[in-house]
Amino acid sequence: MADLELVRSLGAADHGLVVLATTRADRTVQASVVNAGVLANPLGDGDVVAAVAAAGTAKLANLRRFPHATVVFRAGWEWVAVEGATTIVGPDDPADGFAPDRLPQLLRDVFSAAGGTHDDWDEYDRVMATERRAAVLVTPERITTNAGA
Repeated sequence: MADLELVRSLGAADHGLVVLATTRADRTVQASVVNAGVLANPLGDGDVVAAVAAAGTAKLANLRRFPHATVVFRAGWEWVAVEGATTIVGPDDPADGFAPDRLPQLLRDVFSAAGGTHDDWDEYDRVMATERRAAVLVTPERITTNAGA
């Protein structure tokens, strides 16, 4: 199995742009392009792949129904896919043991892990709160790649 160092490397090579695949109610795949990165799991041990999603999106509805996702990072012809169980942490999805007042910092951490920077973090926090954005955490259970193929 590949490791998260390859995920970090490919993420950095393409501005954290990834394809996030979730499962619709009819069991078909819904895919979207988001920014994601790797960070320490804010709910436990190890690292997770994380992205930020706005309230009302199909991806969040799908993940509430089927909490599992695949995230594909790529740069050039090289790719790595991370599959695993998901946890949503946000204003509409409180997580056990995670204080709601920690959410703004978590969203900043996810954004930064995906290569993002911001000149005004207070404004960033306001927008995230207004859009009721949530962190999507993917616990790596399987990592596949074409690296070295």
